[in-house]
Amino acid sequence: MPTSKHLLTSVQVARFVAQGFLRLDGVVPPETNERAIAALAQGLPGVPYGTPLGEAFPPGTFVRELLDLPVVAGAVESLVGPGPTVDHHAVHVREPHEGHAQDLHADAIIDVRPDAFDIQLMYYPHEVTAEMGGTLSVPGSHLRRINETDIGRVQNLRGQTRLTCPAGTVVLVHHGIWHGGRRNDTARRRYMYKLRLNPTVPQVRLWDTTDLHDPAVTAELDTHFPWYEQATGRLEIHNRALLWRALTGDPSFDVEYWVTRVSNRPALRSHA
Repeated sequence: MPTSKHLLTSVQVARFVAQGFLRLDGVVPPETNERAIAALAQGLPGVPYGTPLGEAFPPGTFVRELLDLPVVAGAVESLVGPGPTVDHHAVHVREPHEGHAQDLHADAIIDVRPDAFDIQLMYYPHEVTAEMGGTLSVPGSHLRRINETDIGRVQNLRGQTRLTCPAGTVVLVHHGIWHGGRRNDTARRRYMYKLRLNPTVPQVRLWDTTDLHDPAVTAELDTHFPWYEQATGRLEIHNRALLWRALTGDPSFDVEYWVTRVSNRPALRSHA
């Protein structure tokens, strides 16, 4: 994969850490979208787990074209670094007038790493309208660990988002985000291509850190969402601060003193 200079900013990465996703609307050109729809309709060959991303998709395939786009390559590198490996990829189809929606869930949350994460790239090659049942996700849910469909009985949460987007949109999500495909109430098939990537390098300052100390960074990390409980919701802020410490290599970073307060363990001093 080519190295891109289109790296994310600190504010964008902080937004990802707070919300659990980052949208890149309409970044894929129409010709690639057209080729992608044809390929997705036919199905894609599997890729063995652990295949280096640069070797997984041959030149001339729509996936290689997608990943070589500077804006996409830069965002991927900013989050998981150079040389990630493929966990898996899949074609998700919502059939016309399907009549049912996918349960709210998180993907394979046997993964509880506090200082690292995979990303899932979700690519929508055609416009997604509200009637087409775009992917539902719950902003800020990714650091509250649940096991797959444990939350499947939940129908709606305040502040959830139901994706509508132009053709050629890419959404990068933290592997822990709560999400589900909504039903398709149109006469047209809805396609989504998903690719999960594993980092192979420490996820420390992989992005453009020029704005690392911009107050907007802390503002992003202090974002609250409507579904948070008054008390337990504070743990989400605490967990974000811990993750930001890991990503920046800065053990002193904090939001509203949350981490500093609970990690304070003064050393025992001898009074002899």
